[in-house]
Amino acid sequence: MRSVAYRARLRPVIRLFPVSEDLPGGGVELSPDEIAALPARWASYWTPGEVAGLLAGVGTPWYVAGGWAVDLFLGTRTRAHGDIEIGVPAARYPEIRDRLPGYAFDAVGSGRIWADAGRDVLAAVHQTWVRRPDTGDYLLDVFREPHDGDTWICRRDGTIRLPYGDIVRRTDDGIPYLVPELVLLFKAKAARPKDQADFDATVPDLTTAQRDTLAELLARVHPGHRWLADL
Repeated sequence: MRSVAYRARLRPVIRLFPVSEDLPGGGVELSPDEIAALPARWASYWTPGEVAGLLAGVGTPWYVAGGWAVDLFLGTRTRAHGDIEIGVPAARYPEIRDRLPGYAFDAVGSGRIWADAGRDVLAAVHQTWVRRPDTGDYLLDVFREPHDGDTWICRRDGTIRLPYGDIVRRTDDGIPYLVPELVLLFKAKAARPKDQADFDATVPDLTTAQRDTLAELLARVHPGHRWLADL
């Protein structure tokens, strides 16, 4: 598996889908009880195979992100997951929504939820939870990512820009997933126990080039990160 060669593609950011610095009004702030109830509402989330089936033939590039991307890379399930996340170019998010009629799409940010969010809210936050209106269960977390046409832009460092063809891989049965070096870059910020578990499971299977790329990206985005010593 080839490494993400990002050095030649560092350019100024051109945002085609502007993100506001301030959260819009409205929405509902989740109470501690509502936050505690979220795992139950996510219990019936779609599997990667189900998501791939629902989105088969959609024109926009998309990929499984987060912990499930690690498992797709490794070819085995390494731990329990509480949800499933995919990334899509922000301006092409309507293609995903149009593929899933009958579901509600709630924007999420800073402990608030905007049910069936409008354009102003979508421009201010990047996460969208797909909800079954009849049960209130959440099934899929859609990350609407910055991009410049067919070029992906890293949310953590806007100078890191890569063609979607360089950052998406597919399993043998065709499920697209984000390359592990970028998955781990996003996980490095919080480095929760599950993120550490994903790092520990993934690093032995990375090529030398992938390790080098991850180390360079970590040094750029999170200087001095503890994972650098293990790479």
